[in-house]
Amino acid sequence: MKAIQQVLGGNLRQYGMFVALILLILFFQVVSHGVMLTPANAQNIINGYSYVLILAIGMLFVIITGQIDLAPGSVAAVVGICVALSILNWHFPWWAGVLFGLLVGIAIGCWQGSWLAFVGVPGFITTLAGQILFRGLYLHIGKAASIPVPEQIRYIGNGFLPEWGPRTGFNNSTLLLGLVAIAAVVTLELRRRGRTVRSGGTPAPVWALVARLVVMAVALGYLTYLFGSGRYGTSFPVTGCILVVLVLVYNFIARRTTIGRGVYAVGGNRAAAALTGVNTKKVYFLAMANMSFLAAVASIMFIGRSTSTGPGDGIGWELDAIAAVFIGGAAVSGGVGTVFGSLIGGLFMAVLNSGMYLVGVGSDWSQIIRGLVLLVAVAFDLYNKTQGRPSITAAILRGLRIKGRGETKEAELPRAEVTQS
Repeated sequence: MKAIQQVLGGNLRQYGMFVALILLILFFQVVSHGVMLTPANAQNIINGYSYVLILAIGMLFVIITGQIDLAPGSVAAVVGICVALSILNWHFPWWAGVLFGLLVGIAIGCWQGSWLAFVGVPGFITTLAGQILFRGLYLHIGKAASIPVPEQIRYIGNGFLPEWGPRTGFNNSTLLLGLVAIAAVVTLELRRRGRTVRSGGTPAPVWALVARLVVMAVALGYLTYLFGSGRYGTSFPVTGCILVVLVLVYNFIARRTTIGRGVYAVGGNRAAAALTGVNTKKVYFLAMANMSFLAAVASIMFIGRSTSTGPGDGIGWELDAIAAVFIGGAAVSGGVGTVFGSLIGGLFMAVLNSGMYLVGVGSDWSQIIRGLVLLVAVAFDLYNKTQGRPSITAAILRGLRIKGRGETKEAELPRAEVTQS
């Protein structure tokens, strides 16, 4: 157990949802007779669910502050129709239409953030009103019409990294991306070890570092192969590239910036955060504005994949984003959650949807199962926390705890018994 912790570089509990995701993938790989882990299906999962994963990033920051946003779907619908109409009727260049849509999303986010931060209307009420208001605005502007978007926006929502170099049956752009990712992981791990040594800490053994790097390199190498070995003209999706960039940026914001720490402080204890100098109104305002900005990004990706706007745009998106965040480990009361956790939660739901489709589960049972997964995950976490027991993450990993026959069990004894012994 200790060796596994040294290799993974942290508390095993934080990997519980990731383990559950791997087990779910393997389960559907078996029951679908090998269809789950194919290049085409992997590309479809990323292209088809990237917009939900991006929404989950924004929803995470809102939920950490202890609020909720019910309007991203309606905001996305308004942004999509504004982009399409600005290009079709106002003859904007495609890039100007995209920029206009992002500005519309930011403006809506500022509107909703102002009601929460400066007027004091709770986020639930503010965004419930926004959900109704902006859905009506969408219907007024677009008349529920289907408006096509240009090829450049279609490429954003449904394109792949380009082909170049000799045709070897493997996409060279994906290969290059994979090599860069592996090099970045190795560099960051070595730099982190160097910082530990310089600060006087005790780094993990060299063998553990090497094993961790090998595991990461193998995982990234497999993903590179999976996305790069599909039919000619396909590779790692453009939506996936946008998602990766946003995950890295927002993970940095959450962990390394003042505003990120302020978000966690406000969610943990608003009064205490205010006493320490955190501008709580600013935090609420930026969280809501950021949510609508990311809803605009998701909308542009979605209409690109769909090739046009439509009356179903944005319906139910906020529910998928909320589910991803909670399944990824965010606390209902706020103050807890990570960007990577929300990403894993969103991927869990995406794989679940894809797997049920592959094995022929109907839409009725698919909805039932998704709802039960969310309910059980959150209820189990809440129950265990009130009982002082491990979270669902720890429960998933409990079966991995194997002790050697000659290993001491002091860790399982109460502190007093250990002292007495």
